[in-house]
Amino acid sequence: MTVTIAEELLLLAHDEEAGKQLIGGVQLDPALGGAILAELAAAGRVELADDKVTVTDPTPLGDAELDAALARMAEDGKARKPAWWVQRLQSDKLRRRLLARLAEAGVLAEERGRVLGIFPTTRWPESDPQVEADVRERVTAVLAGADPDERTATLIAIMHAAKLDRKAFPGADRERVKEIAEGEWAGQAVAKTITAITAAIAATASTAAVVAATTT
Repeated sequence: MTVTIAEELLLLAHDEEAGKQLIGGVQLDPALGGAILAELAAAGRVELADDKVTVTDPTPLGDAELDAALARMAEDGKARKPAWWVQRLQSDKLRRRLLARLAEAGVLAEERGRVLGIFPTTRWPESDPQVEADVRERVTAVLAGADPDERTATLIAIMHAAKLDRKAFPGADRERVKEIAEGEWAGQAVAKTITAITAAIAATASTAAVVAATTT
């Protein structure tokens, strides 16, 4: 099946068998919002100009989440910094919608339970492991030295920004990950836009972590 970059990220962010998140929502949610924005950039729908993101083509892509984000940006009609849109697109609701979509497609299973018999919890173990296996095969090949395609390089860059690469691929060469994350593996305009987006993901996650730490 065809999945978005955000959904690929979400699969890698969950333990295959236990179905638990490998990183917290403070890191994962901005990464998912950024992944939506990055895919719109890779598809030629948005572009960075003067350090701000603008819609260059409002034509829908045929995916509900991508098209909703694109329509929202087009309706806003203003050039905004990448961090502004990462903050607006990210949410635990987006995460839950994507998880539910993967469950509806038969990729994940939704298992609800309670911690200590009181607190509700939901796990998302895999029902069809082949989808993530295909993603892992692509990423592993690139991390081992293969030339990255634009999609895989984008995924690696976003994982690196969210510090997910350390959990999902613990044996990966850190220098190779950084090389891919910072490399110009796409057209100059797309690469420049995605680099700005990944920087925004890292900054948003860092700020949210500080806020969470000071309010607990």
